[in-house]
Amino acid sequence: MKDIMIMNVKKIAFGAAVVFFSGLATAQTLQDGINSIDSDKYAQAKTNFTEMVAKAPTAENYFYLGNTFLKQGEPDYAKAIESFNKGLAADNKSYLNKIGLATVKLGKGDKSAVAEIQKIVADSREKDAEVLFRAAEALTLFEKNNAPDAAIQYLTKAIEKAEKKGVPAHYYYTLGDAYRIKRAPGEAMSAYDKALPLAKNKASVYTRMATLWMAAQQWQQAKQSIDKAIGVDPTYAPAYKALASYDIRYQENAKATQDLINYTKYADEDPYTQLEIAKLYFTNEDYANSKNVLDKIFDKIDDPIKFKLRAYQSYADGNYAEAKQSMDTFISQAEKTRLQPADQGLQGLIAAGLAKTETDAAKKSALMTESQQKIAIAKAAKDETMKWDMELANIAGGGASQAEAEKGPSTPEIEALKKKVAANPQDSDSLFKLATAYQDAKNWNGAILTWQKMSTLLPDWAPAYYSQGYSYQQAGNNDAAKIAYEKFISTVKPADQEANKQTLAYAYFAVAYMNKDTDRAKAKDYVAKSLQLDPTYQDAVKLNAEINK
Repeated sequence: MKDIMIMNVKKIAFGAAVVFFSGLATAQTLQDGINSIDSDKYAQAKTNFTEMVAKAPTAENYFYLGNTFLKQGEPDYAKAIESFNKGLAADNKSYLNKIGLATVKLGKGDKSAVAEIQKIVADSREKDAEVLFRAAEALTLFEKNNAPDAAIQYLTKAIEKAEKKGVPAHYYYTLGDAYRIKRAPGEAMSAYDKALPLAKNKASVYTRMATLWMAAQQWQQAKQSIDKAIGVDPTYAPAYKALASYDIRYQENAKATQDLINYTKYADEDPYTQLEIAKLYFTNEDYANSKNVLDKIFDKIDDPIKFKLRAYQSYADGNYAEAKQSMDTFISQAEKTRLQPADQGLQGLIAAGLAKTETDAAKKSALMTESQQKIAIAKAAKDETMKWDMELANIAGGGASQAEAEKGPSTPEIEALKKKVAANPQDSDSLFKLATAYQDAKNWNGAILTWQKMSTLLPDWAPAYYSQGYSYQQAGNNDAAKIAYEKFISTVKPADQEANKQTLAYAYFAVAYMNKDTDRAKAKDYVAKSLQLDPTYQDAVKLNAEINK
């Protein structure tokens, strides 16, 4: 499952930057606050900057407090605006606070803010490296609303201005971030390399490197960088968040849960940090912990995003009525710019769930029509937050779960292989043997889940999708089986078709057979393709005769 909240990947990957500011006494206090942000200790950072404002209500101090509200997992725009306005009241020429207000506009999706930030920089005559840096940071802060080219231009100038006194590490961090958004991983890694010898806490740089490797699907290098980050600072919270993402990728749920426990331990109790933790637990399919964390902070959060997360939790539990109520509340309260195609997709899945138990024929039909229309919106936007067709299939036929797999048949071979896979989740040979052992024991839930792990590890290895289809079919979930067989057919490379002729013939036949009563045209097309591959396949011969009478 992808990130259900469309979390700001930059915040997970990059953390925050260490700020350079003149004045020894102030710099130490400011440094403490920024170090807290970099370690995902937002409550501590807010306390720090609030105390700074109380002692010296300067425009700069108001900016740093406001900026903290933008850096947290879910930005609190109202409180950020309040701080920036107070900063401008203290100094109506404050370029930093003007940038702060423009950053809020950009975060809300107003792309005219890019030009506004550029004008502020021009008005400053580009004399102040900190103004250049903060403008660049604003232009790289939001995943969907950014301007990396302008950010690179400003950072290059900021670095030039700082060379005499020494370039702060965070200038290179943010330069790497800008190149990363620009999809230039080589330049991004080069910038992080330059930051490494300058950084006081090298864990921050190693964590950025790790998530850059993860974005490039270079998982071994990513793990090495994560290990380096934890090695130099075992208390650096963002490294454990990155490790959780790594383990979630390999469907190592137990390990990811432990990573999140460590992240919680080393971050802080800021409600918005806890909200991020609740999201990550959900992505890890640890629904109980996700719900527990959200329940603890629900009343402490004003952001309507909490209703969206609760909707996902209720959907996962099969409580479709509660999910609908929460989703309706989120949509009614959230700004329209925050609504995503995935929100329509989730509403579609909820409608399908409600339709399953609806006894009134007209209402049932209306719910299914709504479901199809809203899921079509998510699919048209190429949204991959969830596997929409597979989710629909699981609603109709019941999906595989780890709990059901544990209840199913087992053997000494299965138990031994489970331990081997737990010790090394990238051991494809042991995964293959475990999936096969589950099939031999007729533990179809176990087989499905293990073949899914194999597909995650080796997404281009077609046989794993065929075996998922077979396992789903044996478990009685024909809708999910069809999707898996179709994935197998589309994944087999032309050069491998001859070697896979028999399994392709069966896959085409299986999809044809399961569509013969609902999609006659597709059934005819697929059974014809099955016979092209194997004209002697008797089940396909009989089906072809039946549907072409």
